[in-house]
Amino acid sequence: MTKNNLPTMHNVGIVVESLDDAISFFTELGLKLEGRAMVEDEWAGRVTGLGSQNVEIAMMVTPDGHSRLEISRFLTPPTISDHRMAPVNALGYLRVMFTVDDLDEVLSRLSKHGAQLVGEVVQYENVYRLCYIRGIEGILIGLAEELGNNS
Repeated sequence: MTKNNLPTMHNVGIVVESLDDAISFFTELGLKLEGRAMVEDEWAGRVTGLGSQNVEIAMMVTPDGHSRLEISRFLTPPTISDHRMAPVNALGYLRVMFTVDDLDEVLSRLSKHGAQLVGEVVQYENVYRLCYIRGIEGILIGLAEELGNNS
């Protein structure tokens, strides 16, 4: 139950072609696999409006336990569009942003999984170093390293 009936974020969902590759990528980023399951009951299709569906999902959780990423691979019905390579100013386009301790180190690790910078690493005042990357399957991911004030 939420306080004062205010919503809390449960998870962000991403649809992928390879669940195993996505789990590996987000594990390298520091998330932990919380669970993996097949969702194929009739209730799920009623929620999504897709009717009969067969979806394999993996729930990843951030190290602090506060945020989750639901990764889905649709077996049926098949995916119908692909927004992964849309630019950051595309209407309705989503990205996920993670705070990391050492941006350069994380970029080095993720590049071994095919991640590529979208633009460049920039510093915003003395607050953040930021960048966007195209991660697994071209998914847009933001990375932010907080600067100073770590006391």
